[in-house]
Amino acid sequence: MHARYRPAIFALAAIVAVWFAAAAGYHVFQHYKVTAESLRAYLQENDLAKLHGSARAKALRDLAAQINALSPDERREARLNRLWNKWFEEMTEAEKSDFLEATLPSGFKQMLASFEQQPADKRQKAIDNAVKRLREARLDPAPNSTNSAGTNGSPVLSDDLQKKVAMMGLQSVYTTSSAQSKAELAPLLEEIQKNMEMGRAFRGN
Repeated sequence: MHARYRPAIFALAAIVAVWFAAAAGYHVFQHYKVTAESLRAYLQENDLAKLHGSARAKALRDLAAQINALSPDERREARLNRLWNKWFEEMTEAEKSDFLEATLPSGFKQMLASFEQQPADKRQKAIDNAVKRLREARLDPAPNSTNSAGTNGSPVLSDDLQKKVAMMGLQSVYTTSSAQSKAELAPLLEEIQKNMEMGRAFRGN
């Protein structure tokens, strides 16, 4: 009888072992998963102004890697909270340029080129829609969000940049702007890209 049930016992033991391994892996993943809150903790625990040489370069690479690991919603929340603004202000111009390039979303340049091929009225509608969604996200954050910008935050896009975008086009403004202006444009561009990927950027409504 024992020999007859031995294969079943081994199979059951294997299933239990796989289950425990999966559960352990899930807990490890959750522990190391990058969120807006874990990113905030990293920025608070490290002071870029006190770092130099290879340690400073590594800290900037780690920051970029964590930003890239955020989900789209967490990334938007982090931007609305301006989590890394203090670090960005302390970067040199070369570091800002490298940082912006390292944190561009996948397919960003292709999106920008595709966006510019749309008629002017549709591009403007897409920009207006993206600005509206960003304002809504700031005023009415998702549950459990740590977004504290609220109504006291600065505009989604400054009047000056809005005028430039209207006159020159999004791609021209982005490619000719300073690092500071590119950083200001980043939330808008990411929102437009997300809307394009979801197929709602150029809807008539």
